[in-house]
Amino acid sequence: MALFTFLVEDNRTIRENLIPALEDLAGVQVVGCAETEAATIEWLAAHADEWQLLIVDLFLKEGSGLGVLRSCARRAPQQRAVVLSNYVNADIRSRCKALGADAVFDKSRDLEAFFDYCNSDAAPTGST
Repeated sequence: MALFTFLVEDNRTIRENLIPALEDLAGVQVVGCAETEAATIEWLAAHADEWQLLIVDLFLKEGSGLGVLRSCARRAPQQRAVVLSNYVNADIRSRCKALGADAVFDKSRDLEAFFDYCNSDAAPTGST
């Protein structure tokens, strides 16, 4: 069964490459995308029960992934939010976790772990 996923990524090239990779390598079905914090928050509010995995980049066209994490802190227990960014360090990882991220992955170093996480149905035990 597909993992219904919402992708928050403002880089079109990354989206165009990541979506097919997610579908092929992780059995993910991307149900929507947004480029800004506000558009993401609006979509999540209107579709609260229609996603299982939220993939969030930190730097967006407007707002930030941190604001997105803050906005979905009270999501359902089966819904997971993960950060996939080029800007991951110990401080960012800690801030993301404090805001409710289930896992944090670096785009340049952690893609294999990220896909493994998605393949584990985004189980909490798969978080980094």
